This record gives sequence, C-alpha cells and structure tokens, in this order.
Amino acid sequence: MRYNEKELLTLAKQPAEKADELWMKGPKKGSVLKKRLVKLVVNFLFYFRIDEEEPIGALLLEHCTLTQEDDNAFSIHFGEESERKYFFKCASKDQCGEWVEALTNASYEFMRKSLIFYRNEIKKMTGKDPLEQYGISEDSRFQLATTKV
Repeated sequence: MRYNEKELLTLAKQPAEKADELWMKGPKKGSVLKKRLVKLVVNFLFYFRIDEEEPIGALLLEHCTLTQEDDNAFSIHFGEESERKYFFKCASKDQCGEWVEALTNASYEFMRKSLIFYRNEIKKMTGKDPLEQYGISEDSRFQLATTKV
C-alpha cells in the first residue's frame, strides 16, 4: 500500500476514537511485551512509545483478523499468516472487550456492510432508497440486491 508519510502523521495527531496504554508485542520472533500508547483513528491503529508524540508504527485495519486470546488480551494478524501477529494485553477484561469492539467496527468493510444493511432496511420500510437524494443510485457501488450482510 502506498501512503504519504506527512498525511499519516497528520492523521495520527487527530482525536482518537479510542486510546489507551496497552502492552504490545510485534510479530517479529523474539519480540517482548512493551507498554505502548495505542490510538485508534478511523481505520488506523497507531502505536507510540509512551513518552513520544510521533507514532513508531501504524496498522491499517483492513483485511485483518482480530482474535480474543483470553479475557484481557487480543491479537491482530493479516492474511494467512496467523503466527505473525500483533499481540495486545489490556488492564482488564472490560477494557479488552471495548478494544475488540472498537477495532471490529473500525474497518471500511464493516462500515460498508452497515451502510448496505441500513440502506436496505430503510428501503423496505419506506419504499424509497435513502441515498437517491444524494445522487447515489441502486446501480452504484453500494449494491442493494446481491450483497449479503
């Protein structure tokens, strides 16, 4: 994926949907848990050293798998490489549940499926496509008929 580093840094400084200090371990062999500031902004998960303002890394939360490891830990991996995962340990079961929910709801694919679902529901109730008033027809990229939710 191509990205503009300045734009990514600007995004990292935006208000977060969720931010906490969590214990984190990267996918490299021999990685150990380190305390990091973890910040969710739109569909990016940024992580920072506790005492620094610029992120040391970012994960784009698309086409990834989120797994709850135990009551207060979860992991994220991409593609078929389930052994290469980012591991996060939270302070409590409640905090972990909040993170899992926030990360699940952060992806573009989740938002797209939600839009399609609610568009269909409104159309069933009113008989009208709620997006037509914005010039978005049924033939556009948010298909109504053939998409499974």
